[in-house]
Amino acid sequence: MRRLHHRILGAQEGDVERAAMAQPDKIFRYAAFGHRGADQGGDRPAASIGYDYVQYARENVGHSGSMTQRVDAVLIAGPTASGKSRLAMALAERIGGIVINADSMQVYREARVLTARPSDDDTVRVPHLLYGHVSVHEPWSVGRYQNDAANALREAKMLGRIPIFTGGTGLYFAVLTEGIANIPPIAASVRERARRHLDEIGVAALHAELGARDPETASQLRASDPQRVLRAWEVLEATGRPLARWQKEMGRPVLEGLKLERCVLDIPRPELRARIETRFRAMLAAGAVEEAVALEGLDPTLPAAKILGLREVQALRRGELSEADAIALAVTATRQFAKRQMTWFRNRMADWERLDAVTTADNVSPIASRIV
Repeated sequence: MRRLHHRILGAQEGDVERAAMAQPDKIFRYAAFGHRGADQGGDRPAASIGYDYVQYARENVGHSGSMTQRVDAVLIAGPTASGKSRLAMALAERIGGIVINADSMQVYREARVLTARPSDDDTVRVPHLLYGHVSVHEPWSVGRYQNDAANALREAKMLGRIPIFTGGTGLYFAVLTEGIANIPPIAASVRERARRHLDEIGVAALHAELGARDPETASQLRASDPQRVLRAWEVLEATGRPLARWQKEMGRPVLEGLKLERCVLDIPRPELRARIETRFRAMLAAGAVEEAVALEGLDPTLPAAKILGLREVQALRRGELSEADAIALAVTATRQFAKRQMTWFRNRMADWERLDAVTTADNVSPIASRIV
């Protein structure tokens, strides 16, 4: 099987936890020593198992050495800054899971701070997949996510961990549970020709040309969105079929046939706005300016150009905005983005369970009890 192009962190802990499932009596003795601060068994990895995890395993491991699993995968959606990652990590620790990204911006290697990717400490706590494994200069797409998510699912199975998909990109959850159109890959020559045409005439003119040839798709796109207009033009040029028509032909979902636990985090808007501002201020203190400077000149047609806060921080660095104005504009843009996310969740994921994001810690035990 092709290995994913990223590190799987926390592997040692995972090995030990799987050993706990396979030989519970032996591993419990070593883990107990570790909990008391003495590694009398000489097995330091075993001693590193968290006491809560060991107690949980002791209660749920049968005589055969395997856990009773009633769910194959967990999906946790929610707007930005709602606490999805925190819940996913707490749940992963509880059930021996692996956190898999379902956020279109957290895939980017060069933007850890700006996209609020999990920290090094987080990835030590539990293994993570599909975070920071793509360059901002790559034309990342939902089709590539579909392929990587399928590989991540196989990786989780190989590691003996329950996959926990978490993020705020509604389309990615649609890929996982509903499927997407199987649009053929676009040849590099077509991409280059389309990009040159865009550079020559501009996005508004390209949108007008698209409207003359493919009015259905053009009517669904803003004339000011170079990324999506260019994508529709490329598909039409490469396949001879409108993008809108392709999108009506759905492929198989990544999680087809699996038993799923699906939930969406709900959060009051005043609380969400406060969290967004607090997080953005923390980003500025943690290196967001340096990241933004390194991304100056990024092709505006690339998906990474839409990283929230990027333009405002770059303007701050150039002296075009004060810090107060940059914060205000970035918070407003992020709040508007969160509103669109919540609209998607309400319309497309109406049958998913709603959880109170304000009391994230209280959600772990109920979900865990339904999984294993």
